[in-house]
Amino acid sequence: MKTLHIAMTMANTPSVPYFNWFAEEVAKYPEIKFSFICLYHEKPIMIEEMKSFNCDCYWIKFDAKKRKKSMFFALISFIKLYKKIKPDIVHSHLFDDSLPSLIAARLTGIKKRIITKQDTTFHYYYAPKWVWADKFNNFNATNIIAVSNEVSKFVIEKERAQKKKLTTIHHGIPFKYLCKSDEELKKELVLKYELSNKIVIGTIARYIEWKGYRYIIDAAVDIIKKHSNAVFLFISTGEQREELEQLIKKNKLEKNIILTGWIDKKYIPSLYSLMNIYLHAANYEPFGFVIAEAMANKVPIVTTPTGAALDALEHKVNCYMTEYKNPQQIRDGVLWLLENKENQTILTDKAYQKAIEMYQFETMFQNHIKLYKSI
Repeated sequence: MKTLHIAMTMANTPSVPYFNWFAEEVAKYPEIKFSFICLYHEKPIMIEEMKSFNCDCYWIKFDAKKRKKSMFFALISFIKLYKKIKPDIVHSHLFDDSLPSLIAARLTGIKKRIITKQDTTFHYYYAPKWVWADKFNNFNATNIIAVSNEVSKFVIEKERAQKKKLTTIHHGIPFKYLCKSDEELKKELVLKYELSNKIVIGTIARYIEWKGYRYIIDAAVDIIKKHSNAVFLFISTGEQREELEQLIKKNKLEKNIILTGWIDKKYIPSLYSLMNIYLHAANYEPFGFVIAEAMANKVPIVTTPTGAALDALEHKVNCYMTEYKNPQQIRDGVLWLLENKENQTILTDKAYQKAIEMYQFETMFQNHIKLYKSI
């Protein structure tokens, strides 16, 4: 039996958790082979991670701060690599890896080229001069994966992609890893961030404008007036950190809002177990793994209607849904959950059941395998 060889690419991150999950799962399928290609400015830890799964992993040096120059050299590197490893399918995931990898795949005669639309709308709203390139990626791809219904609609309406190319496959998470808190790690987190006897409201999202942190800060002013022991954990890194620090200082919230910076992924399940509320205020999410993770960990959720939340959650059925850019509704949602604790179990149980139905990793993996084999 001929092995089906898929080359999966990703830019601007040294490690991709769900690539690891793919690598682990594919060991059960001798007829499938994954190779992983990482575009990053320094040698990524993905190289070592993939060795443990007996999967090939390749590094293409890429500096996002020198995008155009890096794109050109990445294209050359992709052409050389594809000629060497000869994949049957190329599967890209973000704009910065998709543009050079899909062009290279076409030039080297790889007939099946898939793009997962994970950073959809960024150019449309924040860098419109690059929208032509999103459309060009859609043209170069033979198949397009939308990670939510919102993405599918956007790609067809705004990027003019051919509907026949579209397949919607929701992201999935492995419950066995992301729902397993550790008591020692919890103690460490409680001590580090002084969370004992506190109401913990967590957000896991990059410090960038469209994640909506400024609206959370505005809402926090009123929330803390009623619940002075509330602590907001902003968990991530990003270019907006300095601006957020200034907003926090301006509103005298230094004791109530903590910018944790990057936290090792081993702590994430334990962080969820410490949260009284998971709060997400993004203006747009193609998917939003963190929503699925919060659902799976039975954390009460306040969120905007986007990505995974829009597809799976309903207001006051399994979450509290707010409008975009609306601090008053964020405040009302947090206070409603804190003051109606008897409803929390009902909401979280329903959200958990929806997560099992829609967002298990095994479902995601099987849908990918089905697509690969069908094309």
